Amino acid sequence: MLKLFKKDKENKEEIQLDFDNIPKHIAIIMDGNGRWAKQRKLPRSMGHKAGVETIRRILKEADRLGVKYITLYAFSTENWKRPKDEVDALMKLLVQYLTNEVEGLHQNGVILRILGDINALPGAVKEKICEAIDLTKNNKGIVLNVAFNYGGRNEIVRAIKNIVSDVESGNVNEENIDENLISNYLYTKDSPDPDLIIRPSGEQRISNFLLWQCAYSEFWYSNVNWPDFSESDLQKAIYDYQNRDRRFGGV
Repeated sequence: MLKLFKKDKENKEEIQLDFDNIPKHIAIIMDGNGRWAKQRKLPRSMGHKAGVETIRRILKEADRLGVKYITLYAFSTENWKRPKDEVDALMKLLVQYLTNEVEGLHQNGVILRILGDINALPGAVKEKICEAIDLTKNNKGIVLNVAFNYGGRNEIVRAIKNIVSDVESGNVNEENIDENLISNYLYTKDSPDPDLIIRPSGEQRISNFLLWQCAYSEFWYSNVNWPDFSESDLQKAIYDYQNRDRRFGGV
């Protein structure tokens, strides 16, 4: 058991985490950057920038606690509908993040993977992504999946098309199509399904995120906007996860 302390404005609550029951894979919908900025009368881009700082802290804490995979929902296929200046700022921010952080990620053994269609991204963004993936691919530490230009329905459609193509070419026998085979055609083929999905900011929906993979995930919601999401919030989410009865359809 690991004793941790979660503080709020009124009291200090002691919680105990069981190191033998740490979720192997945690996925996070990084929501609330825009609300955080609006509350402070700042441009939305400043909220996204503040959200990047949170990534650093939460990734470090997850690694310390023994989480093996972290998946962050950074940019969806629907986010292209946002104002062009905001989209451009998000693309620039990703390049800045990779430029500033990738060496540190590499030194700490982090394996960086991108979930989504990177071919649709601007050339400079795609190039920086490929460089970061190549640099960290042989590391042995925590896996950081960044879902960028990602959509759950799009992922499933892509998988179906690739399976059909492989059936037609004779590489896959139609009789062998099952859940495991389909999973191997998804962007997350090298990661287990998420045990826990966290969504801050008060919203309670999945937003086209890991639709296939979340079949038996536990969900945890918080009213805290992502830039303010703290290590103690992560600990509380894991604590709640550990106190649930996961039956996977059984009794």
